[in-house]
Amino acid sequence: MAKSVLITGCSPGGIGHSLAREFKSRGFRVFATARKAETISDLAALGIETLSLEVTEEKSIQALHDEIASRTNNSLDYLVNNAGRNYTVPAAHVDMEEIRLTYETNVFAVMRLCQIFTPLLINAKGAIVQIGSVAGIIPYVFGSVYNSTKAALHSYSNTLRVELAPFDVRVVTVVTGGVRSNIARTERKLPRDSIYLPIEENYNKRLTHSQASGIPNEQYAASVVRQLLASPKKDHIWEGGKSWLVW
Repeated sequence: MAKSVLITGCSPGGIGHSLAREFKSRGFRVFATARKAETISDLAALGIETLSLEVTEEKSIQALHDEIASRTNNSLDYLVNNAGRNYTVPAAHVDMEEIRLTYETNVFAVMRLCQIFTPLLINAKGAIVQIGSVAGIIPYVFGSVYNSTKAALHSYSNTLRVELAPFDVRVVTVVTGGVRSNIARTERKLPRDSIYLPIEENYNKRLTHSQASGIPNEQYAASVVRQLLASPKKDHIWEGGKSWLVW
């Protein structure tokens, strides 16, 4: 029987989309999610099972759990928490609602998913795969909110790894460097009275820095899945442009 994997955040052009294709190419039964399943119909055409998920809504997560459990007889081999939100704004100008949304997506949603899917993962002696970032280890300028969400994710995952080890459930953190994806496409502008206007050009470059130094997301996905399945098993996988500088 094929092993199963659930991947969040599989919109076209992103890491999750390529991860879904890579797992499928290796014979996995893949469940790919996006806010609207119809946006990933190309994955469905490959035989991937596509489902809608709003990661910030607990009812949506619970409904997804119930659907996966019914299709897999209460078992899940891999949960890949990939859905994420970027927010690159100077700390002096951050918007509290944007902070809340970023934490809801990058931290709280992951905690909910791990909690709700843990019984299925225990049944399969499976693994949780957290898509982290080098930004959670070496923070980048103007990324105080995003950096802190990834640092929180790493710390949470380190603790979760210890707590689930007695049940033979692995927790793997992927420390991601630059990857060419759609995460940096949100347009940001400095306020016209910003104290950073003298270096606005530097700020604008920072917005897309990860893309300029990034590797193709297909290359990233192939390497991550290969390392995830290889022996000996790793607690951390370092992949993406310049990730080796941190490692």
